[in-house]
Amino acid sequence: MPDLLLELFSEEIPARMQRKAAGDLKKLVTDTLVDAGLTYDGAREYWTPRRLTLDLRGLTARSADIKEERKGPRTDAPEKAIEGFLRGAGLESVDQAVVRSDSKKGDFYVAVIEKPGRAAEEIIASAIPGIVQNFPWPKSMRWGEKSLDAGSLKWVRPLQSILCTFGPETEEPVIVDFEVGGVRSGNVTYGHRFHAPDPIKVRRFDDYCEALERAKVVLDPQRRKESIKADAENLAFAQGLEIVEDQGLLEEVANLVEWPVALTGEFGAEYLDIPDEVIRLTIKENQKCFVLRKGRALSNRFMLISNLEASDGGREIAQGNAKVVNARLSDAKFFWETDLQQIETQGFDPWLQKLDKVTFHAKIGSQGDRVRRIVALAGLLAPVVGAAPDKARRAAQICKADLNSAMVYEFPELQGQMGRAYAQKVDEPSSVALACEEHYKPQGPSDDVPGDPVCVAVALADKLDTLVGFWAIDEKPTGSKDPYALRRAALGVVRLVLENEFRIALLERFSDAFAKFENVVSGTPEDALPSLLAFFHERLKVHLRESGARHDLIDAVITSESDDLLAITRRVTALGVFLENDDGKNLLAGTKRAANILLAEQKKGTAVADAVDAAQFETDEERALFDSLEEAENFAGQAIEAEDFEKAMSFLSRLRAPVDSFFDSVMVNVDDEKVRANRLALMRRIRDATDTVADFSKIAG
Repeated sequence: MPDLLLELFSEEIPARMQRKAAGDLKKLVTDTLVDAGLTYDGAREYWTPRRLTLDLRGLTARSADIKEERKGPRTDAPEKAIEGFLRGAGLESVDQAVVRSDSKKGDFYVAVIEKPGRAAEEIIASAIPGIVQNFPWPKSMRWGEKSLDAGSLKWVRPLQSILCTFGPETEEPVIVDFEVGGVRSGNVTYGHRFHAPDPIKVRRFDDYCEALERAKVVLDPQRRKESIKADAENLAFAQGLEIVEDQGLLEEVANLVEWPVALTGEFGAEYLDIPDEVIRLTIKENQKCFVLRKGRALSNRFMLISNLEASDGGREIAQGNAKVVNARLSDAKFFWETDLQQIETQGFDPWLQKLDKVTFHAKIGSQGDRVRRIVALAGLLAPVVGAAPDKARRAAQICKADLNSAMVYEFPELQGQMGRAYAQKVDEPSSVALACEEHYKPQGPSDDVPGDPVCVAVALADKLDTLVGFWAIDEKPTGSKDPYALRRAALGVVRLVLENEFRIALLERFSDAFAKFENVVSGTPEDALPSLLAFFHERLKVHLRESGARHDLIDAVITSESDDLLAITRRVTALGVFLENDDGKNLLAGTKRAANILLAEQKKGTAVADAVDAAQFETDEERALFDSLEEAENFAGQAIEAEDFEKAMSFLSRLRAPVDSFFDSVMVNVDDEKVRANRLALMRRIRDATDTVADFSKIAG
């Protein structure tokens, strides 16, 4: 079967856009071809800084012929109805329709529509221009003489050529001919900008890859990453050094070069006095280079990845990069020393005072206001998480101070890290210094969660203050909009609580935090508290589902008042284990049966006794069920009180046999009203017993 090779060649594509763009190209092309009636065996996307490539294998050569029948009105229907049918079916007269008969509906018209299949080349040629013209770039541009035309092509960078060939391996492929924005498709690509700039004719994917390799272009981004990693590690090892790994930087660098060449540069050893974080960020952000270390200490050498095989072995390239790195580190050293002089002579006070002039939010107040709230809340949370209140309050007091440092002003990415470094320099307790950095965590689902109690207290206070503040002014996330990252903050609280196994009554903490917003609250705290708790429930559900928990079990456990995240999670876990065995499954079925009988009779207005009366029992199965309920409720209640949910489930599982026996032998809806009412009360006892751990009606199965 034929293969399709498509390449869109342009000026430099921003590194951060390449992976997604290549994936978009693959999806758009394959979806369009499939919608047009073609099938394929496999597709893979590739990219370099100047090209997006799609290799599509086993594409059918032609779409299938289609024959469909469209039923119309009766033959004696009004003329306008018949005319409408003919227009919709594309027929000129009723003579082109077929008349069918139905024993009940009589004679009616049917349009037989036949659509012949189309050649794959024709489908491709008609599809690609629209895909290119409407490609979903985050940012795009127009260029050239036609740039003033409203309908001219917009692309991320000027589109220079399109390669599109199609055909089976056993035959010479054809060029699929089309034009987009003045660029006509062909069978030509281009190699490395400097090493091999001349046009290269290609036929299909295999010789395309080989030709690019000879022209100093590594097409496969994964191969480029592996090559960069291996070459850089080997070069570092040869110099007695190690690469400080950075997967994000590796991905970015692999998208900046087509022919990676590893080189080392050197910066002044005097800059090693700067904190490691500053050196790493400076070299990474400004030159996209890797830092090197010897043992645990950073080296004053760095690794750069060039896109050239220079005649001098890369000496001039390395020197040029070193010149820029030294200049930037010189600036960083100045900022660092200026900040150190500030805190060593005056402490954090000048920075803290400036926080009152930094607006956090117009309705909520300044960063200074926010810090004072966090200090109070951290002090209240400290005993709950096992932290010393005085250390938690001190950490909260200085955790935002570095926002006014010269270093963070220049390198905002270092907020928190610099706070820790400055706190260590003035001999703050280690947990206080650590909290200056870690109170921002976790910032995402893969970020580490602080474990130090002081860090946890400040991190919780910081996030709860943010959430309560925006709930107080009624600025909540809506749909996909979450400008203040409140979902992330709530998920951070969820992970801090669960991964450290803390028992925190959220409603109480919300109330503590709301008390600090008395002057800005929109509505009443009583309205906001349930809304914020429901928001946490949704974040908890997302977290638990991603951890593998069943959504129905989560719904069965959570109530509108549930504010202990750890207890909810433990109940879900215990319920999941319980329902994996036969006793749990059968008790679930029996409980649902009892609840359904009770609900049906209550809807009818059937009387249900206020309490179960043992004197009304007529069978041994009723007595056995009643005794088992008494015992299970007692022991399960004690287990729940001790928060041993697995043991509570175990006690409830003892109900399985008496419930089964009851339903096998006893009829609930008997004629005797008192007996029936008593048995319905027994059904209610079954439901209520299991409700102590979960709402079984919400569990599937």
